[in-house]
Amino acid sequence: MPWLVRGDRVLASLEVAETPSARARGLLGRESVDGAILLRPARSVHTLGMRFAIDVAHLDDSLRVLRVTRMARHRIGLPVRGARAVLEADAGCFGRWGLSVGDELEVRS
Repeated sequence: MPWLVRGDRVLASLEVAETPSARARGLLGRESVDGAILLRPARSVHTLGMRFAIDVAHLDDSLRVLRVTRMARHRIGLPVRGARAVLEADAGCFGRWGLSVGDELEVRS
């Protein structure tokens, strides 16, 4: 299972959605997310039809955090310039992890 890492700290278990069908499915139909999901490639996300609010981080090619926001249910996010991937987690997770703009993330197996 992949892990989301910042520096020497493991933030969460990670699901990576890299196929069109996996990205389209994302978190739809779930009650929550265990850890986080990385959608790659992606510039924006939506929460239409979702059952819970999420934290969203837009990332560049090197997985550096460009923007962090919380999205309520049934919203459409705008694309973020320079974003190549989007990280999603349950609302409140990013605060607990101390995730902020400029952080450099890594995916480790």
